[in-house]
Amino acid sequence: MELHDLIKLLPKDIDAGIISSPSNIRYFTGFNTDSGYIVVSRNGSVFMTDSRYIEAAQASVDCCDVVLMKDYKEQIPKYLKKFNCSSVALEADHITIAGLREFNRIFKPDGFKAVFDSRLDKALRFLRCEKKAEEIENIKAAQAIAEAAYNHVIKYIKPGMTEKDVALAIDFFMLRNGAEGIAFDTIVVSGKKTSLPHGVPSDKIIEFGDFVTMDFGAKVNGYCSDMTRTVAIGEVSDMMADVYAIVLEAQAAAIKTATAGIPASTVDFAARSVIEKSGYGHAFGHATGHGVGIDIHEEPRVSEKSTYTLRAGNVITAEPGIYLPDSFGVRIEDMLLITENGCENLTNTPKELTVLNN
Repeated sequence: MELHDLIKLLPKDIDAGIISSPSNIRYFTGFNTDSGYIVVSRNGSVFMTDSRYIEAAQASVDCCDVVLMKDYKEQIPKYLKKFNCSSVALEADHITIAGLREFNRIFKPDGFKAVFDSRLDKALRFLRCEKKAEEIENIKAAQAIAEAAYNHVIKYIKPGMTEKDVALAIDFFMLRNGAEGIAFDTIVVSGKKTSLPHGVPSDKIIEFGDFVTMDFGAKVNGYCSDMTRTVAIGEVSDMMADVYAIVLEAQAAAIKTATAGIPASTVDFAARSVIEKSGYGHAFGHATGHGVGIDIHEEPRVSEKSTYTLRAGNVITAEPGIYLPDSFGVRIEDMLLITENGCENLTNTPKELTVLNN
């Protein structure tokens, strides 16, 4: 991505920004590191990283100068002077209290003013919300790998396997078939544990009559995918089938509503209304969706309280669910690319209730 796009968004009273979070560093440089800083200003920009990464960074990063980071406490002030800066914005969403104190200490001798009022973060969120063509292609590639993993694993899920068995099979398939990594810790839960929205795979045995919920994603060139499917093993009760149908209807309502110019809260309302009218409003506690990109959870948030208006280029999830403690739960999740006239569903896996008889 282009650093000058960020510079244009910086208020006039801010001369420079320091980007330190790995996700934002990767967004601008394409380089994956947990050690480095970007100093961005109207008069120049520089990316510094340490000796473990410098050779690779210099070979791949072309958005700004790349230099060896020996001591950022000395180098950052040097570049701020070079770029004629005085007011410097920090990532308030990322920096710790200790980090802020350290920057204030190293800024003091030269009179630099640290700004940590979230204006830099707001500009970063604005840029990252609207995905460019290359970003969308990476997300689609990650989603294709995740879907292939799902189509692979449902051929083998059967009673007697453990949740961990299924999770490992998904992860291994994605890693072996082009994923840079997994987008987040894969969720596989079964039976009563499907009432846990973010349950952790365990040694629990999958049994005949269980629901199995799988929530997972791949990562390609730094970009994540995210999908959830709930399948049944052998048979389903009438109640299980009814709840599944309600969640599917709720998700369809959200997808139908999602388009540029619509408040994100309206998409949440569309899904939530279906579930509430069915008498299960108390069993849907989380937001309907979230943005997906370099981070698995990023803006915009698709919730009741969101104040964001959807824009073309947003990539969001639609993932309503119903969770009944000590009984079962259902969640269905697709990724949507928001367009001027609706949305493109990036998830191509069928969603009708699937009963596995392997």
